[in-house]
Amino acid sequence: MKKAIAIALVIIIALGWIFALTDTGPSLKDKIKLGLDLKGGVYVVMEAQTDATGAELATLMEQTQVIIEDRVNQMGLSEPTVTIEGEKKIRVELPGAENADEAIKTIGKTAQLQFVLGDGTVVVDGSHVKDAGVGRDEKGFNAVDLEFDSEGAVAFEEATRRALYGEVINPETGQPDRAIYIVLDDNVISSPLVNSVISGGRAQITGQFSDDEVTELAMLIRGGALPVGLKEVQTSVVGPSLGIDSLNMSLIAGVIGVGLILIMMIIFYKIMGLIADIALLLYILLVFWVLALFSAVLNLPGIAGLILSVGMAVDSNVIIFARIKEEYMVSEKSLRVSVDSGFHRALKTIIDSQFTTMLAGIILYQLGSGPVKGFALTLMIGIVISVLTAVIITQFLMRTLVETKSLAKPKLFGLEKPRSQFNKEFSFIKRRKIFYLSAVVLIVIGLGAGLIRGFNWGIDFTGGTMMQFEMERRVEVADVERVLDKHEVDGTIVHAGENNTQIIIRTTQSLENEERNALFEDMYGTFNIAEDNLLAVEQFSASVGDLIKKNAVKALLIATAGMLIYIIIRFEWKFAIAAIVALVHDVLIMIAFYGLFNIPINSPFIAAILTIIGYSINDTIVIFDRIRENFKIMKKNKMEELIDKSINQTIVRSLMTSATTIVAIIPLLILGGETIREFLVPMMVGLVAGTISSIAISSPVYYEIYRIVNKPKYKGK
Repeated sequence: MKKAIAIALVIIIALGWIFALTDTGPSLKDKIKLGLDLKGGVYVVMEAQTDATGAELATLMEQTQVIIEDRVNQMGLSEPTVTIEGEKKIRVELPGAENADEAIKTIGKTAQLQFVLGDGTVVVDGSHVKDAGVGRDEKGFNAVDLEFDSEGAVAFEEATRRALYGEVINPETGQPDRAIYIVLDDNVISSPLVNSVISGGRAQITGQFSDDEVTELAMLIRGGALPVGLKEVQTSVVGPSLGIDSLNMSLIAGVIGVGLILIMMIIFYKIMGLIADIALLLYILLVFWVLALFSAVLNLPGIAGLILSVGMAVDSNVIIFARIKEEYMVSEKSLRVSVDSGFHRALKTIIDSQFTTMLAGIILYQLGSGPVKGFALTLMIGIVISVLTAVIITQFLMRTLVETKSLAKPKLFGLEKPRSQFNKEFSFIKRRKIFYLSAVVLIVIGLGAGLIRGFNWGIDFTGGTMMQFEMERRVEVADVERVLDKHEVDGTIVHAGENNTQIIIRTTQSLENEERNALFEDMYGTFNIAEDNLLAVEQFSASVGDLIKKNAVKALLIATAGMLIYIIIRFEWKFAIAAIVALVHDVLIMIAFYGLFNIPINSPFIAAILTIIGYSINDTIVIFDRIRENFKIMKKNKMEELIDKSINQTIVRSLMTSATTIVAIIPLLILGGETIREFLVPMMVGLVAGTISSIAISSPVYYEIYRIVNKPKYKGK
């Protein structure tokens, strides 16, 4: 029966991938939404200009969100999204849009809609407009049909009566004024004359409107008035061609990375590796289906999170396999008993280790924004599914195979090595001072270089603007500098793209919409390029940078405190202190790396730090779990011997997990674009630092604390 279920499971997984990758059945390609960095488009973050707080502010932001949603839905774009970010910010994502200027004008930076009489008296505002649509007048010409709510209808009737009977005097002309001026953001967008008293809440604006004019006027009126002024603080534009390139290269890199992992698992673990590969393929398929089910948006950082979670999925299997191997080769149990015992012993370690990474993901999702949220979401989904597939699917397939006589051979499971080789160990505790010194030297050199030269803070911390152009030829930096000088813009200019035909301009000035447009027009004319040659734009105000810094510090403190509490509850305070020291080491190593090589520090760097904290704690907990376990069975051993034994028992798992994750990341690092590299570079450094600290820092520090306290929880020499 088990064999039949196992075969059916493999067939289901195969069919699932066929359906997912083809147009047969419910294709995932049509169900998963792509982020702007993969599809191309515009996103704008606007900040409410208000002193309101608490419930009043929350109400204002909700009203603003509804009004802006109504406006962007009129633009005819594919699945625009409007979300409240933080307390005072609104993020508007417009997939498929190419013109940030047009998008900002449509949304309305401080759009306030009012109906005003000629003497300046406000009749009604946009909140009283129930609907505005395109219609036809009596002669068949374009017109705008208006409908007001009950309050607006009464006010509008009185206003039309006053205007019609000459009671409204224009202060500039001194003459009666029969017009009702429709004002948007202090600009008159229409001024229809009153020909009769209009009652009942329905009116019509007539005139010689073109199709585009009448549609735009109806849309602006229907959008209504924003309850609060908005200021643009962040903008990003990704051209369609750049997005498609990023998507294609990311998919290729992902396939290569996963393929390498599948091969590695078979080479190192043979049949167990093959089982892990089946579980891994199911895991990836389930992640994509969950993303589709919840209508999640997949962006480049999300792909990075997915790749990292693949490493976590491999980690669960590696922990299980290491335990099975140990049960068989050390305890001399039968293969079947070793499998059962290995799963039982590994389960607690898997849950402990994955929980801390999940904690980092939750904090990232709560405090992050935009791309960081996408990264955190895929990471969290991946962690949950990886545990389920490892515990349920891998276990079921393993137990099925060990009950199959023709396959239940230790050699096929990679368990053929002589037991005498298993006890070769390396002494980490005796060499701990070398580890400490090496870490201190690296940190001092890197931090020193960063402090002396100055850290390279990205524009999302300092505020500023990034513009990327396809010049279609290699242009001189000096020629671009002359264009910037004309607009009094200071910036750095670098070449990019194949054959250096692209130019990336970064300024520390946060250029307003009008300033950017003027610069763009000059670039187009000077270098004879079209608007389509503008590949990407990113703009951050200083307020956004301050918020990112604030949230970064808050996220680090919350994550550290959460992990500290968890380790104290699950282990003891000495383990917790040692783990925090290792985390500080990881963070300082990453900062030192960025200081030494002058790499820009930006918000993805913070996301990577939080993720690596979770990943490093994951590694550390696996070792601590083994130390705690060995306390119970090695009571006569010295603490130094016990810790060394524990590290040696788990080191293969630590190295294998890091190796498979790095193997998955490298293709994405090579083939992915600049945006995804901003996530992956610190992640690569953090992976190495986290692996080293788990082995060579956290456990030796625990040993130091144990000796100082000199009150062992377990009796030993």
